Amino acid sequence: MGKLKLTNISKKLGVFKLEDISFSLETGDYFVILGKSGSGKSVLLEIISGLITPDKGRVYLNEKDITAKKIQKRNLGLVFQNHSLFPHLSVKSNILYPLRARKKMNADTGKKLETLCRTLGILNLLNLKPGTLSLGESQRVALARTLITSPECILLDEPLSSLDIQTKAEIKTLLRKINKDSDSVKSEPQTVLHVTHDYEEAISLANKIGVIENGSISQIGTPEEVFRHPGTEFVANFAGIKNFFRGKAAETENGISVFTPYMNNIPANISFYISGNYRNEEDGNLIIKGENITIANELYATSARNTFKGKITDIENVKSGIEVTVKTNGLLLSSLITKESLNNLNLSFDKTVYISFKANAAKFIK
Repeated sequence: MGKLKLTNISKKLGVFKLEDISFSLETGDYFVILGKSGSGKSVLLEIISGLITPDKGRVYLNEKDITAKKIQKRNLGLVFQNHSLFPHLSVKSNILYPLRARKKMNADTGKKLETLCRTLGILNLLNLKPGTLSLGESQRVALARTLITSPECILLDEPLSSLDIQTKAEIKTLLRKINKDSDSVKSEPQTVLHVTHDYEEAISLANKIGVIENGSISQIGTPEEVFRHPGTEFVANFAGIKNFFRGKAAETENGISVFTPYMNNIPANISFYISGNYRNEEDGNLIIKGENITIANELYATSARNTFKGKITDIENVKSGIEVTVKTNGLLLSSLITKESLNNLNLSFDKTVYISFKANAAKFIK
């Protein structure tokens, strides 16, 4: 099943305290806990896995209380940030270690190992020692060691933090496959709880996000809800990205890539020029920082590829300046400007303006 639920989890560790943490995951959820270093993300994973006992609150797996169960009895898989592979054992022995330790080796183990390693792209590494592996290969082996036990939910502690850009993209693709492609690893979608400080990971992977601040959950919602409608000042400052769109990137006939956002799950009547080559249509997410969007009263020559006419729907004072929201082709785009610019442009509600931004200011995240 893979349903996980926390109710009012609290834990005091020295001067730090987790307080009244509650959330739930349904089978197949990819839930990302997003927060800064020291906010309590890793402590929370250790409580769920059984490494730490909470002072208050309960942990439920498939509606059964597992708060007092030993770590070996929880049927959860924890992948540490440092991978924690045994250096003296081969890759194969590392992967099979939890089955041997629990005396769960059987006639089907060999076939399961082969299927899993083929899915993770490590079938050729089985006889090697961890010291000879790259960081990306080590991460795949750590995932295999967890998945071989068929956990109800896997817990990932900053799984991408030490990887280079290319390897990070590969592991993200692999995590999406593990989460959704049930035929390759287990008979149903794999529930995942992933903690990170990187909002791009959350955008790329999660169907649900929880933002943690100083030991408390500030907001829980879909990526769209959290990034476009932050519920607190902390969430707005840390993760608030008003210009956040799901859609499809593709290359035009002249070799220029465009991104078409979705509105109510159908393509919007607007497209943005973006940097990068996307010959094959690719689903993903686009973010545009408000400070990279300019506003003008008249249409003028600019090097920015994206220029649109629209009407101002909102003007709001925020910590970093003035946020001006413009509606164009049914889509809302927010620009971050100074108070001086607001006065110089004489901006007001319902005023018609032109907004523009460069192609390289629009960041596509798969």
